Amino acid sequence: MKTLGIILIVVGILMFLVPGISFTKKEKVIDLGPIEVNRNEKKTIGWPVYAGGIAVAAGVVLLVAGRRGR
Repeated sequence: MKTLGIILIVVGILMFLVPGISFTKKEKVIDLGPIEVNRNEKKTIGWPVYAGGIAVAAGVVLLVAGRRGR
């Protein structure tokens, strides 16, 4: 539980610092033998700020619960 708690805290802090991830997806639009038309589409995966806080809080709870269990 201690390891999971530390991972959740680190992920939660990263979620505060990086509000989302952007990437480009290459999509084939037309493929007619030797002629090919591609389109680049930019996509973004975002998450709410409070999700990072929830992850940090859950990690702290797991760390405290792991210490009390001993």
